[in-house]
Amino acid sequence: MIAIIKYNGGNVSSVQNALRRLNIESIVTDDPELILKADKVIFPGVGEASSTMKALKEKGLNQLIPSLKQPVLGICLGMQLMCGDNEEGGVRGMGIFDVDVKRFPPKDLVPHMGWNTISQLKSPLFSEIEENSDVYFVHSYCCGLAESTVAVCDYIRPFSAALQKDNFFAVQFHPEKSGLTGSRILNHFIKL
Repeated sequence: MIAIIKYNGGNVSSVQNALRRLNIESIVTDDPELILKADKVIFPGVGEASSTMKALKEKGLNQLIPSLKQPVLGICLGMQLMCGDNEEGGVRGMGIFDVDVKRFPPKDLVPHMGWNTISQLKSPLFSEIEENSDVYFVHSYCCGLAESTVAVCDYIRPFSAALQKDNFFAVQFHPEKSGLTGSRILNHFIKL
């Protein structure tokens, strides 16, 4: 069973629809018992960091997620909240990844929205994914490069397009909106 974590953020249905296209059943839940029993967990995200962290704390999910032993995939805001300090709302994330989240420098080009390439691919998520493949981004905040970086994107400056540590995987882009490449990445995660 694949559990998609439910909270006050968006894109949950987009992720579930992407899994359906791959003939993968999933449940959307905030029930800790169901999340613990799941084979894989997806922590999606569209929203604002401090209000999302508040919603996670109300359900105890901020403590549950870092304790999970099965493969976990954070997407966009989900990735950012798996990191350390976050400039959006001055919130502290779950600290799974030792990297902070910063706002892109103030420019007319923020938010970073649309297709961009990823490179330096170093994770099972990117098995058979070509270097410089295009994926879809929508974000104004990003993680710098870190020891856990397994994919890089360059927009205004290089940043972590994906992170990996132990059973935790995270992507800044939206695989559910990234066409065939995104479908392959989701499929690789499901097969871990």
